[in-house]
Amino acid sequence: MEFNPHNYQQRAIDWVISHPRCLLFLEMGLGKTAICLTAAEELILYGEVNKILVIAPRKVAECTWSDEAARWDHISLRVSNILGTPKARERAVAAEAEVYVIGRDSVVWLTEYLGEAWDFDMVIIDELTSFKNHRSLRFKALRRMLKKVPRIVGLTGTPTPKGYIDLWAQVYCIDGGERLGKYITAYRERWFNLVEHNHIIIKCTPKNGAQEEIMEAISDIALAMRSEDWLELPPIVTEDVRVDLGAAVMKRYRQFEKERVMQTGGEDKLTADSAAACINKLSQFANGAMYGNPADPSNPESSREIIRIHDEKLAALREIFESERDSPLLVFYAFKHDRDRIMEHFADLGTAGVRCYTGARELRDWNAGLIDILLCHPASTAYGLNMQHGGSRIVWFSTGWDLELYQQANARLHRQGQTHTVRVFNLVATDTVDERMLASLRDKRTVQRDVMVRLVRDIMKDLRK
Repeated sequence: MEFNPHNYQQRAIDWVISHPRCLLFLEMGLGKTAICLTAAEELILYGEVNKILVIAPRKVAECTWSDEAARWDHISLRVSNILGTPKARERAVAAEAEVYVIGRDSVVWLTEYLGEAWDFDMVIIDELTSFKNHRSLRFKALRRMLKKVPRIVGLTGTPTPKGYIDLWAQVYCIDGGERLGKYITAYRERWFNLVEHNHIIIKCTPKNGAQEEIMEAISDIALAMRSEDWLELPPIVTEDVRVDLGAAVMKRYRQFEKERVMQTGGEDKLTADSAAACINKLSQFANGAMYGNPADPSNPESSREIIRIHDEKLAALREIFESERDSPLLVFYAFKHDRDRIMEHFADLGTAGVRCYTGARELRDWNAGLIDILLCHPASTAYGLNMQHGGSRIVWFSTGWDLELYQQANARLHRQGQTHTVRVFNLVATDTVDERMLASLRDKRTVQRDVMVRLVRDIMKDLRK
């Protein structure tokens, strides 16, 4: 296929070429893979780059970069996917290619395997927020290799899923601490007000003017573009579907919330040992079922029974399905017991009607219109998959707390090629932790949009001249 870049895409291509270490904050649908491959093609042609490493989420690493390279006529780059068993990965590293794509979970392995033989002169980090945790092994492994890499590009459309504090490690991956400081402690102390308890930070908020100063500090290497400014997409409409659990169920919910103990039948009691565990259990409760205590107390991973509590969300999902029969439903679930109960509830549709996403086969059948309800976990399908041809309706059985996953997952349908208004239904159990999740997502979204707006302002002026 012939590639005729839009002016914003050409601007991004030129940015990558002219900035050896740079950030591309491009929202979903702007074609960041094609942009980077085009820039890489030119850099190799100029003799500035010989060997490129792409670090990506596993599902994206499996096919997106190799598929995009094969799609465009102007791309002649050979792609080797470093996936599978250690032996398979070793063969892929040794293969003759210009671009090597690896899952982010294998970065530590790659740095240890190559050691001083590391010879990549360009690294592209697809979904840079994967490296926002400065304590993670993958961040520490990549940091050791930074000085060996002349060119680094960081890609993401969601740079601050939890706030400005997330930027430090991501920017460090690009510039080695030149702009935001070499240590996270100095970054926090300079730009944030910290509340600590027993030497543990429990709250971190930006100081007055910090947002502007941070954006100014990285503006020379960061290019930001929003989908709404450049793409003519159909509208996306979000609706919160309130689910009333009823007085009897809510009484049990409040009791568990207060006491962290619930009678499950006979002598057994379900317990939550910490605040985090309690919130997790309350989220399960709101969905309609909970994992029981492990069969073997000494082994937390031992099999656990599923305690069924209510079917109110299942009934709400059925109602949406019946009222939206003109479009299949893409349903995002949080827990395996959610998936299993949904499959059981919609058994009347048959195995062809309701399916669980496992890979390429379901993706193909979904886009061909052969599936009525496709169940997906957002962690497995949020990045890089084109699902816009199969439907225009999304249901979140539980939204979760992760803004990045929420936005990326919705973008599987709301992207170029979608011809219908996309409707997103959030199932929210009234007066439960569901409401806190939703409020948290919206607060984080405000911060993230603020980051994008601050960086986009001058770019828009230049591009529209």
